[in-house]
Amino acid sequence: MTKIIVDTNIIFSALLNTNSRIGQILINGKNYFDFYSPAYVKFEIFKHKEKIKSIGKLTDEEFIETYDLILKNITILNHSIIPTEIYESAEMVCQDIDIDDTIFVAVSDFTKGILWTGNLRLINGLIKKGFKDLIKTDDLY
Repeated sequence: MTKIIVDTNIIFSALLNTNSRIGQILINGKNYFDFYSPAYVKFEIFKHKEKIKSIGKLTDEEFIETYDLILKNITILNHSIIPTEIYESAEMVCQDIDIDDTIFVAVSDFTKGILWTGNLRLINGLIKKGFKDLIKTDDLY
């Protein structure tokens, strides 16, 4: 199966609307794709929990239920498994795009997976640098 590395913005979108294409891919795509994300996504989700709840009009219970529904199909990888040289290489690629996305590029390289992101700045910056292992929502759907 194809390994798909899921960026935080994709998970945010799914949390906000489980019936969207993104939500449906993450909820029902486990028979077609192996989804992975770095542990960093959990930090990011909970850092923005109140904003997600507000935009999505979710109660605490609905947020947790949706969080569990979305994340149950994503294998969360501990950052410590990424070899230093892979992380440093990803850091060089991301340094003038968005350093916060380094871990996603590193996980993509490490797993030999394809990065799924909605961040156009990241997509365009990576393409300019020759990083081709990217996929858009429409292509997954």
